[in-house]
Amino acid sequence: MPTLDRRQFSPSAARNRDPILAVLQRVLPAAGRVLEIGSGTGEHAVHFARHLSALRWQPSDADPAALASITDWVAHSALPNLLPPLCFDLAAAPWPIAAADAIVAINVLHYSPWSSTPALFAGAAEVLPAGGVVVCYGPYRRGGAHTAPSNADFDEWLRSIDPRFAVRDLDAVEAEAQRNGFVLEEVVGMPANNFSLVFRRGGARGRRMMPATAASATIAPSAFPRP
Repeated sequence: MPTLDRRQFSPSAARNRDPILAVLQRVLPAAGRVLEIGSGTGEHAVHFARHLSALRWQPSDADPAALASITDWVAHSALPNLLPPLCFDLAAAPWPIAAADAIVAINVLHYSPWSSTPALFAGAAEVLPAGGVVVCYGPYRRGGAHTAPSNADFDEWLRSIDPRFAVRDLDAVEAEAQRNGFVLEEVVGMPANNFSLVFRRGGARGRRMMPATAASATIAPSAFPRP
């Protein structure tokens, strides 16, 4: 009897993986363990682990269907640096991982309650070393305003799905990061009106604005459509 393939596929994951990878290749450490929070289908984890072979990639998710998909992607890829997924509720403390060298959260903050944002940085402060990096990708408001009409429409749709979901204000996210000892080093413009935010634990003050990359954009947890 054939084995059930539980892998999920997202067209947007294929579109945005290379622009995100370009950021990660530049800001992640040369070696160590990367915790990916909210790995969704698992496709990003495979792509990043394949191209960042000196890093051990730790995917995670809280959704059972996502965990099944990630598990099968890990098995299918047979990459030695791609670890089995952790069942991980961002808000639950302590985290099921004692230490990491970097954290990546792709389309997590807007698909979760606001409480997940302080939980992310509080947890990151517990597991990352000095100089450790947190990369958050997704759409953000700037100065309380949406950066494009499409993001305003997406924000309205998110709130219709769950009133706790929303496109977050970049300054509010930065404030939570600072409370936990992280500095926003870079705001990287990404395709389709998204941004990659690069936070560093105990980093030097001052943002760098980076230009948009060349390809496409957004993913989200596997239970929801991906814009």
